[in-house]
Amino acid sequence: MPKPKDRTLATLLAFAGIVVPGLHKFYLGQSLWGMGYLLPGLLFWSFPAGTIPRLASLIEGVWYLFLSQEEFNRRFNPEWAAVGVLSSGSSVDPTRVEAIAQALRQLDTLRQEGLITEYEFEQQRRQLLG
Repeated sequence: MPKPKDRTLATLLAFAGIVVPGLHKFYLGQSLWGMGYLLPGLLFWSFPAGTIPRLASLIEGVWYLFLSQEEFNRRFNPEWAAVGVLSSGSSVDPTRVEAIAQALRQLDTLRQEGLITEYEFEQQRRQLLG
């Protein structure tokens, strides 16, 4: 699972778009939009071709500032938001989630190899998820 996108970094990159537009789009995994901002922004410094991507980056930076963390996650971190890991009130660390997932995979391997019973597997699984 990819690392979740950070709203603060996306906002800063959007504001940096005044100089180099489209960086925030690349960061958010929207490469085609990033190229759509970057090429006109770098090739044409004059109005309107060069100004429009810079203005759009500025507007999106302001939008990211006012976007709630839950909404940002829903839009740009759907794989994390779907499992309910990311929320403003959550204290769950994504690296901890990955560590638990790895431990569960190891437990499942032990169960499949017959080194632990189904009952032991279920007890350990519940302990990890609890």
